[in-house]
Amino acid sequence: MTTLEAVKKKQNYTSVHEAVRAGDVEQLASMIKSGADINEVDLTHKFTPLHCAAHSGSLECLHWLLWHGADTTRVTAGGWTAAHLAAIRGQDACMQALLIKGANAEAQDDGGCTPIHLAAAHGQSYTLQTILRTGANINVSDRNDWKPVHYAAFHGRLGCLQLLVRWGACVDDVDNNGNLPAHLAAMEGHLHCFKFLVSKMGSVPRTLKARNDHGETPRDLAERFYKDNILQYIDGVEKEGEHPEAQEVLAFPAHGAAFKGDLLALRKLVRSGVININERDDKGSTLMHKAAGQGHIHCLQWLIDMGADCGITDDAGETPRDVAKRFAQLAAVELLTQRTGDSNSSDEELDANNIKFFERHGVEGSTDSKEDLTLDKAEKRNARIRAYRKIQELQQLLEIAYSNYRQLGGITEEEKKKKKEEREVENQAKKPQTSGTGSFLDFYHQDQPHSTRQVFDGSTPPVQDYLFGLWVFLQHICSRAVRELEAQLEEERVRREKLEGQLDEYCVEISRLRDSLSKTHIPPVEAETISKPCKEKKKVRKKPACGPGGVFVRLR
Repeated sequence: MTTLEAVKKKQNYTSVHEAVRAGDVEQLASMIKSGADINEVDLTHKFTPLHCAAHSGSLECLHWLLWHGADTTRVTAGGWTAAHLAAIRGQDACMQALLIKGANAEAQDDGGCTPIHLAAAHGQSYTLQTILRTGANINVSDRNDWKPVHYAAFHGRLGCLQLLVRWGACVDDVDNNGNLPAHLAAMEGHLHCFKFLVSKMGSVPRTLKARNDHGETPRDLAERFYKDNILQYIDGVEKEGEHPEAQEVLAFPAHGAAFKGDLLALRKLVRSGVININERDDKGSTLMHKAAGQGHIHCLQWLIDMGADCGITDDAGETPRDVAKRFAQLAAVELLTQRTGDSNSSDEELDANNIKFFERHGVEGSTDSKEDLTLDKAEKRNARIRAYRKIQELQQLLEIAYSNYRQLGGITEEEKKKKKEEREVENQAKKPQTSGTGSFLDFYHQDQPHSTRQVFDGSTPPVQDYLFGLWVFLQHICSRAVRELEAQLEEERVRREKLEGQLDEYCVEISRLRDSLSKTHIPPVEAETISKPCKEKKKVRKKPACGPGGVFVRLR
């Protein structure tokens, strides 16, 4: 028993809420069984135990409460449900559990804000994506006609902003004062967000000259609130006549900094809240992936110290350690191995009877914001053991339920489907007996060679029926195999097209890098004459479309 476990065992909680905040699921269960109300409201914040679990990231307690019927629709004094609190705190694991249980992802608080608004405002991109995957309305408005993009722009949450745009959010919608998201970003001096929004509008000059209901342009707002960085940028864009930076740099500046090993820029972007420490780009890569692939140990060490998750996989299924290994960055591999442990040994070597089986895990808890609870390894392992026992218990109950159902004469969906397939085969085999063999023989005589027809013509009727049934059965099996192979062929074709698209993308990137490399050897005098064609190249090159199922990590 660890010291923390001993303290918890001696602890006498005065309320269910305290047990939940401490993450003590055993005490929670004991108190509820002793008569405490599972939906009890505290006097201070009007929180139920479920609110407390979502707020503090007490994931196991939240699971227990949901299992035992806690009400997901209860609201606090401000109209917040547990889902609102999970969105604010970035508890994406808690959010997933709530949504699976049926929590309303579009519930509005007293100000009309949904969990999407709050996740965008607080820069919780993982939690935001979890909500968006449920199909929630991405352009929902609060009482001031602010949509999630307005919140992300106003608070300078670039990661959430680019995620919302990728999922179809409208960047040209205005609030009840006629402000575009670009107006709000300019007003608050969020340069990265302002650049990104300007690049996503149809016309750069038109965006810069757009006026709200008070007749103010983004420049006017920047001047009124003394945002010199916005003013300098607008001056530069008006002089150039177009947007000077590439799309990927505008959307993922922190990833570019991690790729280049620019720790100062990386620190500034993360600490200012522009980018989440575990932010993903359009290929699913985090800052750790980018730094690991280039072997930037100083960036990796800082990210680890800041709490970045080393176990997150990109769209290709690779962790930062896998990326470092693929690019032969041995120092990065060693550093990440010390952090995550050696995962070369197979999980099949251990089973659930060995306690070490429960020490192996992937991404744990939330990735946006780690839990307020500080649990040691033994407590985390014990939580996994309890969850695994729950799985075994439910599997046993499911087997008993199936057995009871069959004993009562019921048929499961799988059994029904299997019987239907058998019946279809039998019906096809019986067709010659009900309608006679003449129709089959006529068809057979038309399409088969004379030597083969003699086999059927000289056979007795029972043999003919048997052979026909066998032929139908084999035809059924072959046609099904052909359909499966055609489906596999189609999947491979789509996969090949994706890979070819990515190959073209990498060829373009290689040529760009070669051009950059060649420019480094040109004397400084000629740099000015070459810069203009290079800019023209950047204008022509567009960001290639990439589906969510990318295979490789793109070099930047």
